[in-house]
Amino acid sequence: MRKNSIKNNRINGEVQRVIAEAIRESKDPRISPMTTVMETIVAPDLKTCKVWVSVMGDEDSREETMAGLKSAAGYIRSVLAREINLRYTPELFFYMDNTIEYSIEIGKKIDEVSAQDRAARAARGEEE
Repeated sequence: MRKNSIKNNRINGEVQRVIAEAIRESKDPRISPMTTVMETIVAPDLKTCKVWVSVMGDEDSREETMAGLKSAAGYIRSVLAREINLRYTPELFFYMDNTIEYSIEIGKKIDEVSAQDRAARAARGEEE
């Protein structure tokens, strides 16, 4: 199976949906309720799966959530095996995805620069 095949894309989508539901149903108090599964990539041989998650909150909640996810990987994998009929149930590896926090930070910086630019233009008497 090729890496970008239609079948592999469909498997990635289904795995992402099931993992997101399993995380929501997880009873581990370390896992933040603000956890989102951003992307899953199942290897073409179906043996491994990389799961990128995003957690809104401070650094401590991110670290606790990652520890909780690594601890709950067996449970999530068993839910995955029950829900999706695959030749192999992939081993799950969780990674933190900071793109949402990064984009919010960049947006704030852009807003600050535009506000400074508007203030400088107003001070010079220029119109926008």
